[in-house]
Amino acid sequence: MQDTNSGKCDMDYLFQILGSRWNLLIIWHLSRQTLRFTELQKRLGDVHSKTITSHLRELEKCHIIKRAVFPEVPPRVEYSLVAQDSFLPVFAAIKQWGKSLQQP
Repeated sequence: MQDTNSGKCDMDYLFQILGSRWNLLIIWHLSRQTLRFTELQKRLGDVHSKTITSHLRELEKCHIIKRAVFPEVPPRVEYSLVAQDSFLPVFAAIKQWGKSLQQP
């Protein structure tokens, strides 16, 4: 559900986005550095390019990532996180939580 008046995503929709395996992996890889599509595809492994494209569009629509197109031949497109500082603590907390589950 997207708030069409403001162009921003509501909380239910954000939780749905963050619940997606591919979205989380894309955010994780982009939290480390800006990547081109093929670089991101290599890091994600065995996933169809159509799947990656749809997830990138979804994340871009909610202003989680940004897409930069450079007017070159061939065209160069790079993806990066919009608010990297706000996502890193979330991933750190999830990582810490995961470690605590593994301990007896």
